[in-house]
This record gives sequence, structure tokens and C-alpha cells, in this order.
Amino acid sequence: MSSPRARALATPVCLTLPLALCLAACGGGAETDPGATEAELSVIGDNPGVGRERLAMEFGDLFEDEQGLGETRAALMMHAGEIVGERYADGYDADTRFISWSMAKTMTAVMIGMLVADGALELDAPAPVPEWQRPGDARAEITLRDLLQMRSGLDHTEGGEVPYESSEVRMLFLDQRDDMAKFAEEQPLEAEPGEKFEYSSNTTVILADIAADVLTRDRQDPEERRKAVDTYLRTRLFGPLGMTSMVPEYDAAGTLIGGSAIHGTLRDWARFGEFLRNHGSYRGTQLVPRQLIDFMLEPSPPAPFYGGQIWLNTQASDPQNQLYPIDNPQGIFAAIGHMGQYIVVSPKQKLTIVRLGHSDAEERRALLRQINDLVELYPTP
Repeated sequence: MSSPRARALATPVCLTLPLALCLAACGGGAETDPGATEAELSVIGDNPGVGRERLAMEFGDLFEDEQGLGETRAALMMHAGEIVGERYADGYDADTRFISWSMAKTMTAVMIGMLVADGALELDAPAPVPEWQRPGDARAEITLRDLLQMRSGLDHTEGGEVPYESSEVRMLFLDQRDDMAKFAEEQPLEAEPGEKFEYSSNTTVILADIAADVLTRDRQDPEERRKAVDTYLRTRLFGPLGMTSMVPEYDAAGTLIGGSAIHGTLRDWARFGEFLRNHGSYRGTQLVPRQLIDFMLEPSPPAPFYGGQIWLNTQASDPQNQLYPIDNPQGIFAAIGHMGQYIVVSPKQKLTIVRLGHSDAEERRALLRQINDLVELYPTP
């Protein structure tokens, strides 16, 4: 997906010309490729760890209409903890809060992991959902691990052919929006718990509901639920990471819309990516046990391309793999949101790349190829 400029920069001029012109070109008489523009170079750090001009061109291509990537509104790239590229499209800036869409799922998983570390929840115990604890209810077999790895077995349709009939559309925007968790938890089983992967925004709302129940005394008080979860997130995650812009959304019942609706600036989304890259550590302080991040990056048994509310770059050929065509190096993972929100992390290369904007399905494939070109600029140890 590299731009013609980047390919020209990486290829000796004589190899791109007919033999009859080679001597003249190599003698310095040919016009050379213009390379990166001043505007592209202006958003790149002085010491990005790779060729600055090449990085400027590849990073700039995220914003070029002719690349067919959709609309990039903001992008940021970090290497070894330092910002090496940061740019905003017209109408957006460093203070703009961008909606997460499904990137919020990864943040909700971290919150659940913190509660597990606190001893308030257990990964392999039955999920504490009162609706499921009645005698004879097979949903009592669903564990927290099953929910985190999207293998609860609950009946669900994400992004169906008729949008207004899709489970998550009904929950988020239509008749079930006031009490999202109630709707999600009422669904019957369509498969044995743990056996089938089913990507589900409703599942993440169940996780958010569980967190609110654990953190509050009065489970029926929406304001208390909102305040308890908000305080926990700000005290345990947002505050320590310096993510001061974050604004979570809640439904009328006080449940965090944990699968879809957390807002934050570009830099704050990058801080979250760096937190994940460093296995839950920030500036030398371990905010969550490393084992939690290890679990999140452990492939779900029925879906090796998915972990604990996060996408993995394994089994690139699987049509459900949302990171394809990024398949090298192994170990890349990503929080991915609707219409092209990405936090792509490569721990081996010490990279975090955030892209926020709007892209359809075809454009997202091209976008991922462009992100892959950025990743490949950096050597793998």
C-alpha cells in the first residue's frame, strides 16, 4: 500500500528506468521524486527511530484521499514511549474528544480485570448475573472468562442484514436503550457456554453491569451506579494514566455503555495503548497485574484471532479477523472500533499507532495495509 513517493524513495532510480535512460539518470540529470512535503515533515518528530522522510510520507498517506482509506480525522504514532507522529485533519485538534465505539470494550475488560485483581470477581466462577442464577437455568454455567472472550453462548446478532433488527442496534439506539444490560442478560442460549465465538457489544454491557453491581450497594439506583463506576475508572485508570479528557456514557439505568461509548482525545487513546503495550505498567508503576494483560492477549479457544475483548493478529486468513492484513510480526494486537477506530500495538517494535476517523469495510482493508506499511518501517528484534 506504500505510496508511489515512498516506493520511489526506497528504490534506486536506475532500477526504475529503461536501460537507455539509466546513464543519464544516474548521472544526476533526471528529476528526482519530490519526497515528503514540509507539511508532512512538520508533524514528525526529530528522531523517530527510522528514516524521517519515509515515515513522513507513510504517515501522511493516512490523510490522502487518493489512497482510498476513508476519512482520517486524527492519527498518532509512538515509538519507545515517544510521539514520533501526530496530525489532525481540518476541524479537529488536540482537544477534540473522539468516540471509542468498540475500542471501549478493551477498556471495560481492563476494569473487570482490576476487579478480579481486587478479589471482587473470579474469572472462572459463574458470572454474577442474578437473572441466570435461578434453578435449572443453563446460563448459570457462563463464566466471566466466557464473557470476556466472547463465548458466552447467548443468542445474539451483531450487525445483521436488517440493522434495526440487530441485537446491538436495538440495545444501543432503539427499544432497549434505557436498560441495556437487562435486554442483554435476558437472551437465551444458542450454544453451550464456552463453545462458540460470537462477537457481541451486548456481552460487554453485561460485563459493565457486573462491575456496577460489584461497586454499588444499591443496584437499583442509576445515579449511584454511574458515580461508582465513574469514580473507579478515574481513580484506578484514567487518573494514573493522565487520561484527563475521558468521558464515559451511561444508559438510563446507570450502566456504562462499555462496548461502544467512551470519548477521549487522540493523545489519551494513545496513552491507553501504551498502557497495554507496557503490560499494565505506567512510568514504572504496575497499575494492573501483568497476568491480566497476558490473559487479555490469550487467544479465545474457538477464535484464535480474539483475546479478552481485544483483537489479535493470529489466523490472518480467517474472515472474522479484524486485523487482517496485518499479520507480521506476531504479537500485534488492537482495540478496534466501528468505522475505522484503531489502537494498534506492536510490543516487539515498541509501537503504538492510533487512527481515528470514518472508513467503510473496503476502505478499512486499505487502511490496515497502510498501517502495516508503517509497522514494517520498524525492525523486529
